[in-house]
Amino acid sequence: MKKTMLLSILVLSVNLLFSQTINTTEINKSDSTYQQKSPEQEQVKKQKKAKSHQNKLFFGGSLGFSFGSYTSIRVYPMIGYKLTPKLSTGVKFMYEYSKHNASSNTYNNYGASIFARYRIIPQIYVHAEYNYMNYQGYNYNNEGYRYAVPYLFLGGGFVQRIGKSTYAYAEILFDVLNDSNSPYNEWNPFYSVGVSVGF
Repeated sequence: MKKTMLLSILVLSVNLLFSQTINTTEINKSDSTYQQKSPEQEQVKKQKKAKSHQNKLFFGGSLGFSFGSYTSIRVYPMIGYKLTPKLSTGVKFMYEYSKHNASSNTYNNYGASIFARYRIIPQIYVHAEYNYMNYQGYNYNNEGYRYAVPYLFLGGGFVQRIGKSTYAYAEILFDVLNDSNSPYNEWNPFYSVGVSVGF
């Protein structure tokens, strides 16, 4: 009698335990985290993520030129990425062509930089930029040579919307490194005016 009763309790316990396991599995299967997403849903998710990254990218740059006794052309394209609505970072590429019309010497300078900008208010931002330029020069024998100059620019700028996602900006920067090979005077201000899309 005792054995029969003990066996009945054991069978009943196993049935209850098995029933709880089934119920838990059914609950987990009905949970949204358990369900696998279809390939279409995964594709939509990837497209949304890619679009979000595209919306954080911005492009722009500046173009400068002067003609007369001294010819100068400067092209500075840039691409940036908004880390947050206020903080952005990016890279800039630079090419400068210049020529003194009184001589046959031409100068081809090029370089690149990385920068960060922080918007204090929507129209005003502070700017930090590390720049590395490679310059062309000529010695007393009119032989060409090249030399590199690093810059660390600090300053700020003003930005104004001129279209749906187009902005005009003007900034003033100062080189705090003042490298001995720099062709500029110490603490000479650098002015820049340009256009960007998405900034």
